[in-house]
Amino acid sequence: MQQYAIRGGNPLVGDVEIGGAKNAALPILAAAAMTDETVYIDNIPDVCDVNVMLSTMQDIGAVVKHMSRHKIMLNARDINDLIVQNEEIKKIRASYYLLGALLGKFRFAEVVLPGGCDIGSRAIDQHLKGFRALGAEVVIEHGLIKAKAERLVGAHIYMDVVSVGATINVMMAATLAEGRTIIENAAKEPHVVDVASFLNSMGANIKGAGTDVIRIKGVSKLHGSEYTIIPDQIEAGTFMFAAAITKGDVTVKNVIPKHLESITAKLLEIGCEVKERDDCIRVVSSKPLMHTQVKTLPYPGFPTDMQPQITVALAVAKGTSIVTESIFENRFKYVDELTRMGAGIKVEGNTAIIDGVSKYTGASISAPDLRAGAALVIAALAAEGCTMVDDIKYIERGYEDFHIKLRNLGAQIELVETEKDYQKFVLKTG
Repeated sequence: MQQYAIRGGNPLVGDVEIGGAKNAALPILAAAAMTDETVYIDNIPDVCDVNVMLSTMQDIGAVVKHMSRHKIMLNARDINDLIVQNEEIKKIRASYYLLGALLGKFRFAEVVLPGGCDIGSRAIDQHLKGFRALGAEVVIEHGLIKAKAERLVGAHIYMDVVSVGATINVMMAATLAEGRTIIENAAKEPHVVDVASFLNSMGANIKGAGTDVIRIKGVSKLHGSEYTIIPDQIEAGTFMFAAAITKGDVTVKNVIPKHLESITAKLLEIGCEVKERDDCIRVVSSKPLMHTQVKTLPYPGFPTDMQPQITVALAVAKGTSIVTESIFENRFKYVDELTRMGAGIKVEGNTAIIDGVSKYTGASISAPDLRAGAALVIAALAAEGCTMVDDIKYIERGYEDFHIKLRNLGAQIELVETEKDYQKFVLKTG
């Protein structure tokens, strides 16, 4: 099993290119199944979750061709299986997007209940409520979500909680429903806007994406399209905090600075210099990091997917910081691993009280989930000595070439498979 071997202490310096947004790519791939015509999608990230979605779509009859590493051609004209339950798709959260896409196009779908990282309860009740409002019968049986409808008819739907997944899923189904649909209390995240833009490029009529009210006028069919996915704000934010914690100077390129405003604001608060240009952001960390308070919120608030990364930085900042997690109740599992490295963090319910320490020290640690795994890697980059990070399969779900990009910035990081390999790395980098 592969692991990351890391020797900390090197400031990260240089430029890093940010890939396409995983959280946009997954629903966009599902939405591509809603037309019989060919679609071309560019800036696809080459990460495990996306590859699972692509192979699953091939399993049900879609034709997928890689034009290059980051561009695919997809044609779903010959989809012949509306029951999606292979072993791989069970492992990712985004399996449920196939429900909205297939229900919209075929008026029928059965999709295995979603998996993904264990960061807390992520109920699908708002998805089911939305599908039922459009006229579908939805039940959960034998581990499958089963949805069918003789016809889908537009409706006025109020989301009880802000849910990115439910907003996107209901929006997809409503695109091919009869009449008009209004989704109130909709999620406003950039990837919601990106999915709406992709559907519109195929002939959908969606207005208001990016606000809390989305209006959809149903169309009878969608056509082919060429589309480029937005940059990944969470990958960008991870490298921005990697610069902060390692006392580095990193320019993250191919980003949309507006999507990163909440992250930029916190970096400025804790003492970093941040310089924005049209499509890149430079983060310079030359002063001691300072304490702050953070509360995760739906966009445009501070993203829950960036909570572990800022916590890792604040754990070596001066003073006492408080981080409140308002989205997922189980997102502090990584704190035990950080404690092995010398952090002083006390978790009380959904709040972490962080007493900054002068440094981390290397240790053997495990990635408990995708974003926490990446955060532990950037902690290791700032640690004294060597760190072994296990369970990196979680990190590879959402970060393309993570260790290579870090190495290009000056990090001492390698993939290793055995204890012997790790000891060789320790000797070589010592």
